[in-house]
Amino acid sequence: MVRKIGYARVSTNEQHLDLQLKALEANGCHRTFTDQGISGSTFDRPGLAEALNAVRAGDMFIVWRLDRLGRSLIDLIGAINDLGKREVEFRSLNEAIDTSTSGGRLTFHIMAAMAEFERAIISERTKAGMSAARSRGSFIGRPPALTPQQIIEARDAMTIDKVSLGDLAERYQVHPRTLVRGLKQGMLLHDNPARKLVRQ
Repeated sequence: MVRKIGYARVSTNEQHLDLQLKALEANGCHRTFTDQGISGSTFDRPGLAEALNAVRAGDMFIVWRLDRLGRSLIDLIGAINDLGKREVEFRSLNEAIDTSTSGGRLTFHIMAAMAEFERAIISERTKAGMSAARSRGSFIGRPPALTPQQIIEARDAMTIDKVSLGDLAERYQVHPRTLVRGLKQGMLLHDNPARKLVRQ
């Protein structure tokens, strides 16, 4: 006999789990894990973690509705695929998705194809946005921790005034390792016309 593990979730403490719990019980869930007052936008939920730890090969993981498990199609597909790799079947009652049946597997494969399409669109939009930003001369990524002027000042303070690395790191509010990396990069500016431009 297949062991059925249920999972129920509501987003706020004011909402009730009763409807989901009754539906899961009616569908033969041996145990049901819950999360209350937690958004479905994250998979970092204590009840969900317990439920996923509880399922074993040959079990079935059941939710009342897909959005109780998660709201992102890409994340949903990933979670259901992970269950499949562990030989755990998945069922969503409202959407009638059941990976233990041929029809349910077909529905899941269509969902997976849609998620892959969504992932490709997001990737294309990201690349297009980065390309547009580069063409405008915009900086992409995190700004440097130290400006070229600060790197030159720090190097001069160390070599001329003998200021310690720790004191300089504290002065510029960076980690000593960050300062060392900056100083190594700053060596490329030594006797370079760009150094004079920075100092002006």
